[in-house]
Amino acid sequence: MDFEQDSNMSSPMEPQPAGPISGLNASPPTIRPARKGSGWRIFWGIVLAFSVMANIALVLMLIGVVAIFATGQRGMLTEEVIREGPSRNKIAVITLQGIIHGQLSSDIYQQLKVAGRDRRVKGLIVRVNSPGGTVSASDQIYKQIREFRSKENIPVVAFMQGVAASGGYYTSVACEKIIAEPTTITGSIGVISWYLVVQELLEEKLGVLPVTVKSGPKKDWPSSFRQPAPEELQYMQDKLITPAYERFVQIVAEGRKETLDVNEVRRLADGGIFGAQEALDEKLIDGIGYLDEAVESVKSLAGIDKAHVVEYRKPFTFTDILSTRKPSLLKLDRNTLYELGTPQVLYLWSAY
Repeated sequence: MDFEQDSNMSSPMEPQPAGPISGLNASPPTIRPARKGSGWRIFWGIVLAFSVMANIALVLMLIGVVAIFATGQRGMLTEEVIREGPSRNKIAVITLQGIIHGQLSSDIYQQLKVAGRDRRVKGLIVRVNSPGGTVSASDQIYKQIREFRSKENIPVVAFMQGVAASGGYYTSVACEKIIAEPTTITGSIGVISWYLVVQELLEEKLGVLPVTVKSGPKKDWPSSFRQPAPEELQYMQDKLITPAYERFVQIVAEGRKETLDVNEVRRLADGGIFGAQEALDEKLIDGIGYLDEAVESVKSLAGIDKAHVVEYRKPFTFTDILSTRKPSLLKLDRNTLYELGTPQVLYLWSAY
């Protein structure tokens, strides 16, 4: 009957089992295959993790390098090879360039210190390109070179380039020999000093009247607030110029004692400059040539046939760029007035 057929049929709403659960005729459970690509996902996950860690390490290294370049390492110098040769026979070149001042004196000291620590250095070349500078810094560099020669007992040769005048020549005579390029300007043995008188500017232009209270008549000699009297100029000559000049003459006579005596040095010490050939004729230098001639001179003095020539340099730092300041207009504050009104005694070729 239709009724019986309907009763044997499962209700469409009744849930059907997915398969036999148990019994002899039960089918084994169905094993679903792993989804394709899961192994590659694990592999790329590992690669990504390593990539992230590598990038973090790279960033940390970059920060460290930037920090080193930004701050620099105190006293650190690098060597640049300028002539190939056996490293056991090294000739070091140190550079004295620009206006001579306290910082340049410190730089020369560091270069000499590095050369002195290297037992392979058999000789030294002082490359000079300077019109001179302050009396104090010039004398400091002269003393440093003399002490280096005495302590290390190796030949030291000055090599002049461009301008090696006044304080530049003063420091050169500390060396055993002096070689100059054919176009070098040297000499200018003498002292110079100057200061500014701002009396008219202050009183007539700005309406400022300086007032000086002093314990004695010479306490403010010289003064930038008034025209100097003849006795003030003579006072400067006696107290500043003459002592510095006499020391310059004595230093040159001592450094060139094999070729010049004090009277001959004094004859040349009128502040005048000399070209290389004239300086050679006057026995202010020992030879004319280029760096190769200076190297040959050191090798001859050191008794070596071949040499590895290096030059000391400061490593580049970002501080060198960041320290550049925009030029500002001259401000007549107290410090500026002091600097302008205080005489600077210089071993300097003033035409530079």
